[in-house]
Amino acid sequence: MSMRIDGIENEDELKRAQAAAQAAGGSVPNYQEWADILSDFKIAGVESTGTYSGDKALREELEKQVEQLLQEAQEAQKAQEAQKNNGVQESTQNDKEQEIKANLANATSSMIMADYMKYYHLMS
Repeated sequence: MSMRIDGIENEDELKRAQAAAQAAGGSVPNYQEWADILSDFKIAGVESTGTYSGDKALREELEKQVEQLLQEAQEAQKAQEAQKNNGVQESTQNDKEQEIKANLANATSSMIMADYMKYYHLMS
C-alpha cells in the first residue's frame, strides 16, 4: 500500500514519512527518486515544492536550464576560438605581406647598389 505524501521539504522529513508509512504497512511512492531529488536540491541550494511531482518538474526545469547554459557556454567558447583563429590568420597574412615587402625592398636596394657599383666602375 502506498501513501500520498505532501508537504515534504527535505530528506529528513521524507525519511520520517517513509518510516511512518512502513510502520503502517505502506511506503512513500517514488521514495528513492524523491530522496535523490531532495539530495540534489540540498546540494544546489534549491527549495523543495513539498510534493514529489512538483520537485520532479522543478528538477527537470533546472536540468534544462543547466543544459542551455552549458550549450551557450560552449557556443561562446567556439566563437572565441574562431575569433582567435581569425586573428592568427590575419596575423599570418600580415606577416606574409611584410615578408614580401621586405624581400622586394631588399631586391630593389640590391639592384640599386649593383647599378651604382657598375656606374662607379665605369666612371673610374
